[in-house]
Formats: sequence, C-alpha cells, structure tokens
Amino acid sequence: MGVNRFESSLKSWIDDEKIALEFVNLVGKLFLDKNVELILFRNQLIDRSASVILFKHSYATNILGYQLDIKDSHTIAEAIYRADISDARLDIGKLDKEWMEEKDKYTNVDEFIADKLRDVIDRDPGFYKPIDVVLFGFGRIGRLLLRELIIQGNGSQLRVRAVVTRRVNEEDIAKRASLIRHDSVHGPFRGNVIEDFENKSITINGHIVKMLEGSNPEDIDYEAEGIHNALLIDNTGIFKDREGLGRHLNAKGINQVILTAPARGDIPNIVYGINHEGLDIENEHIFSAASCTTNAIVPTLSVIEEKLGIEKGHIESIHAYTNDQNLTDNYHKKPRRGRSAAMNMVITSTGAGSAAAKAIPSLKGKLTANAVRVPTPNVSLALLSLTVNKSTNNEDLDAIMKDAALNGNLVEQIRYSASNESVSTDFIGDPVAGIYDAPSTQVSADGRNIVLYLWYDNEFGYTIQVIRLAKHVAGVRRFLYY
Repeated sequence: MGVNRFESSLKSWIDDEKIALEFVNLVGKLFLDKNVELILFRNQLIDRSASVILFKHSYATNILGYQLDIKDSHTIAEAIYRADISDARLDIGKLDKEWMEEKDKYTNVDEFIADKLRDVIDRDPGFYKPIDVVLFGFGRIGRLLLRELIIQGNGSQLRVRAVVTRRVNEEDIAKRASLIRHDSVHGPFRGNVIEDFENKSITINGHIVKMLEGSNPEDIDYEAEGIHNALLIDNTGIFKDREGLGRHLNAKGINQVILTAPARGDIPNIVYGINHEGLDIENEHIFSAASCTTNAIVPTLSVIEEKLGIEKGHIESIHAYTNDQNLTDNYHKKPRRGRSAAMNMVITSTGAGSAAAKAIPSLKGKLTANAVRVPTPNVSLALLSLTVNKSTNNEDLDAIMKDAALNGNLVEQIRYSASNESVSTDFIGDPVAGIYDAPSTQVSADGRNIVLYLWYDNEFGYTIQVIRLAKHVAGVRRFLYY
C-alpha cells in the first residue's frame, strides 16, 4: 500500500511538472509575442523553472486557504494567448481564483477571459513607442534598475540607453559588466552581458547600453548618442534639491528626472500606489521616489489610517547595512556609522516618519521614527507601533491586512505572509514594497495599541517601486489585472 501511494504521488508530481513546462513556454510566448506578462500574486513568472512555478501555486494556500491548480493556469494562459490582448500585466493567480469560484457561470474558458479582460481585449495600449532611460549612477539600485528594466516589458516600455559614471575605460566597463552578471545577494543575471570596448558600451539581452563619463550633468550631450526626450534616474544621491536635479534637464536629450532618494524642497516625494495619481506630469519634470523604508511603511499606514485611524505612533526600522557605512571602523561624518557595519548594530536616524506624513498628510506630527542598522546585507524589517482611534483585535486586524494584500489599489505594494517560520532571507527578491508578517502582530487588551511587523527587500522591492513610478511619469504603463 505504501509503495502504491508513493508511486501515485510521484506520478501526480511528474504530470503536473509536464504541464508546468508547457505553461513556462506559454508565459514566454505571451511575453515575447504580445508583451503580456503573467504574474502570480505579484510573483514574477518570466524565466522561472517549472518547479518554482509549481511551488508558487502551492504557496497560494497560505493566503487563499487552498492550492491553485497548474492545469487551470495552463488552460487560462492558452485562452489569453488566443484572445486579442497585448501590452498587459495579468495576475493569473487572481484569474485562477475567480475561475475556480465562477466557472459555472461561463460556457468555456474563452468566455470567462472575454468577460474578465473585456477592458483590455482589442484595446489601444495608450502609448506608441518606448521611452529612453538614462541611469545616472550605478550602485546597488542603479544596477538592479538596469537588470529589471532590461527584463521587464521586453524593451517595449522603458529602454535603458545609457549609464553615466565618473569614468569610463576598458577596465571600468569590464568591472561594470561583471557586476551586472553577478550579484552576491540577488544572484546571477538571467541573460547575456557582453562588453563592447571599442564602442564604450555593454550589450545586455540585445539592448545596447552606452557607458558615458560625466560628473557635471549639464555637460553631457545625450542626443549625440541618439537619446531623445529621455527619463533620467539619478541614483547618486548627490543632488537632492530642484536646483541640483534641474541640472540634468539642461543636458541635451533629458526630459524628466527621478531621484532614488528623498528630495528636498518642493519636489514631489512619491510612494507609488499612494500619491502618484495627483502628479502634474505635464508641468512637473522632477520627482523623488522617496526612500525604501518610506515605500515599505506608507501603504500599510494608509490602510490602518483609513480603517482604524491613527492617533500617534513610532516607526522603528531594523535595516540591513548599506554601502554608506564602513566595512571596518573608520572615520564617518555621521554618528555611529563609522563603526564596522558587519560587526555592529548601529542606531541611526531615518526620515521615514516625516516622509510618511508627506505622502499621507493626515499623519503630520503623529509619528516618530528611528532606525537600527544590523549586520545583514539585504532585507529590512519595520516595526509600526501605533495607537489607533478605533478599537480592534488580532482577527479583525489580520482580515484588514489580508484584504489589502489581495484586493484594491495596494496589491502591488502589500503582501500578506501567514508563515510563522519566515526569516529575512525568505524575502530577497520580493517585488512588493512591504510584507505584512501576520503571526507577529500584537494588539493590546483594550484594542487601541497595535504593533505590526513589515518585511521589505530594501533593494529589490524599492527598485520595483521606482520602476512603477518611472512607467507612470513616462506614460508607458500597461493594462493591469490584479
């Protein structure tokens, strides 16, 4: 009997893996032929193995209460391919769930897709050519931006045309190329990276990226490199006010600027999903994507403010160390950061509290914030200790956060995690802004004081938020079905 059960279980897995392999092929065809990207509850499926895709289907149990069937995903993907759909990003996890719950309403899966995706079938994408992108600075965020922009959209939305660094020679190009290929935290790049020393460029999955040298933004002639009306993403953090960032707009070929750090003065600090809709894209040309911590906490703060009301609170960020700190003890202009990042927990400041109030004005003066840098290279944890106006309990609070993660306007920003075994490395490469750790939630006896724990990949999750903002201001957002 035991042998029969073993053989049956193995055969079931092999059958599912065969279908998963066919599904992988369909995911690729949709992406390359139609610029239709399938995801599964915000998890990327492009260039993923069959076993990884099966795991993602199984993991859905943690948030839905039941496992998704790869056979349904394959059937739905075939129907999407048959339909007249292009330039879209579709969550097949949501479609799977709706198909399981509503299939009796439809004659077949094609009718189901025609109904659910009626707003995108035979729809004008709203943009007619991709926008050129320049990356000014090439550190942790700059390289992740390049990797993801190359992969996402297949060059049909945002095209990286140039990278600007302080110097460009053969050795520098070779080192930059190597850092694109290999990343100690995020793993190898999924594709080809080829140096072209003669033309001072790097070809990445067919994208020719010019390596330009320059410290003075206004002196670079991008148009001479065939770059026009480009969006420049400044990853250096050197220029943070309108005067400094405005120097980019004086360069030939640049039309818009995004800063991957909090900006000063009257520059809009944007947390995509919260306050991006009100941007005056026609007249404003400089934007800030705020900070990784601000992007992680603001969506959840917005949900709690709307549902329960926030009287006051404190934000504590347990943050992975960054390149700003010293590897070993040495002089640093900021307090404590001169001590070895790999050996110490370092108390430091963060502007996340005040930045949150900029995105959610009703929180002005209600939040304090601090940070502790810890000896891990990536993934951080934010503790939100809040006094709320409306009494709650663990079950109701959990339901509020689960609903926010699965429905509404913040599903790209919030993920719900039900596992009580999760640790920081489990969230490396997660594309959402913040992950709500349900088992860790604390609620006081009177229901007025709550503590929420939010994980966030302070590199990758933030990078994806920057890309969302970039697509919005550039006007190249695809249709979304989440």
